[in-house]
Amino acid sequence: MRNSTLCYIEKDGKYLMMHRVKKENDVNRDKWIGIGGGFEENESPEECIRREALEETGLTLGNPTLLSVVTFIIEGGVCEHMFLFKCSDFSGELIDCDEGELVWITKEDIYSLDLWEGDKIFLKKIEDGCEFFTLKLVYDQSGKLISAVENGETVCK
Repeated sequence: MRNSTLCYIEKDGKYLMMHRVKKENDVNRDKWIGIGGGFEENESPEECIRREALEETGLTLGNPTLLSVVTFIIEGGVCEHMFLFKCSDFSGELIDCDEGELVWITKEDIYSLDLWEGDKIFLKKIEDGCEFFTLKLVYDQSGKLISAVENGETVCK
């Protein structure tokens, strides 16, 4: 089991999204995702997301808000706990990222992008201003969402 972070950095009604097109052998290849990545030794979730945001974007996060812990599973392969954040408090200038193309996308246009199906579930919850939640997303080997369980209740099967 690995631990990772994901953050939706927000500005002027837009999220900073990464189109994952530069990294070889990437489970997120061609998908649009937020900013984040895997923990380094002895990091807390907040330390990890601050480091990842700085490395990937050049932005320094002020006070990211933890919204969820997502258990992300691809049958027969990947299993991770992903700490999901949102942040509108940041400084710095965007840099070029070696993992993908960084683009500010309006919230209205997010759902027209090639997203993981489970990402649509938690993005909707973020936009609805929900309280902290847990989410378990299970995908088959082809990347099709086969189940989603929110706070212990099945929401998609």
